[in-house]
Amino acid sequence: MSKERIASYRRNASRVRLACARVAVLLLLNLFGGTAACADPAHATGHINGLTFGILPIGGPSESLAAWRPMLDDLSHTLHLPIRSLSVSTYEGLGEAMAEERVDFAFVSGRLALDAVIHDRMQVIAQLTRSNGSRGYYSVLLVPRDSPLRSLDDLFKQPGKLRYARGEVLSVSGYLVPETQVFANRRLDSDTFFANVTVDNHQNNALAVANNEADVATNNTADLERFAERFPDQYARLRVLWTSSLIPHAVVVIRTDLPADLRQRVAAALTSYAKGKNAQAELAKLHLIHDISGFTPTGNETLVPFADIEFNLDRRRAYSAQWVSDAAMQARLKKIDAEHEALVRQLMAPSSP
Repeated sequence: MSKERIASYRRNASRVRLACARVAVLLLLNLFGGTAACADPAHATGHINGLTFGILPIGGPSESLAAWRPMLDDLSHTLHLPIRSLSVSTYEGLGEAMAEERVDFAFVSGRLALDAVIHDRMQVIAQLTRSNGSRGYYSVLLVPRDSPLRSLDDLFKQPGKLRYARGEVLSVSGYLVPETQVFANRRLDSDTFFANVTVDNHQNNALAVANNEADVATNNTADLERFAERFPDQYARLRVLWTSSLIPHAVVVIRTDLPADLRQRVAAALTSYAKGKNAQAELAKLHLIHDISGFTPTGNETLVPFADIEFNLDRRRAYSAQWVSDAAMQARLKKIDAEHEALVRQLMAPSSP
């Protein structure tokens, strides 16, 4: 069974469990003569008593919570609503939180946002901007500074001999982009090419290379800048072996079953932050997060490049797979093409307010 099917079943099971729990609460309240408002404020037609913000794991969960809290406190004041925050240690954990409707809006990578839009009734409302004005960032492969690996050709001459540290499968720079542009391009799978593969966050993967616990690791230019500030000695032991094409910045998604006026207010508060009379103080709070300079308004169309990454990876894997006939391979390729075209049409369609 594919990873996508497993993820889909997990989402559906989570939704069923959540729905059953809500029904049980309502039945119990009715049984004892009580009345109940809807348990989830996102479905409520009345008062919204607060929002929960999901945070893409950058470093550790507690570190991410502390970095985002000052900006979220300002957002809470602007919206006149309490904003709780949820930070998890993995992309999968945040994906499950969105699927189980435990977060109302979230800061996520493009690939995680794609899942949220397709499966979890969410839409893109903003995209981060950085102080240097960049339109995105780059995935990289790291090696020790004194490594004999000087090029990708050197890397591919050592199948089954090296230790690899990569990100989760939902990580764009930590898995999807290097898998597509480096390995699938050569009809290889990184999980079988290397002698040993470990999966962790960008910070720990960089530390693994610096401490000679891995020979090659994925990372990205934005996280690497942050790593250089926090771990200058370890950073000095690293060298970039390969750099990808440009990857668009992460985005903010929000549940589409929240009231339209609330979604509009959240989007306006985000995209106007650090642009008004308190710009300097607010910009300082954003810099605590990840050298963020603000958020720009955008929609689901921003995710088309991430849909293209998945599309290219699926096609390259199809070409490298074993098929009973050429007709079977062509049928698979045709299906991949059709699904990608349908997804792009969905993303390009105007979003509801």
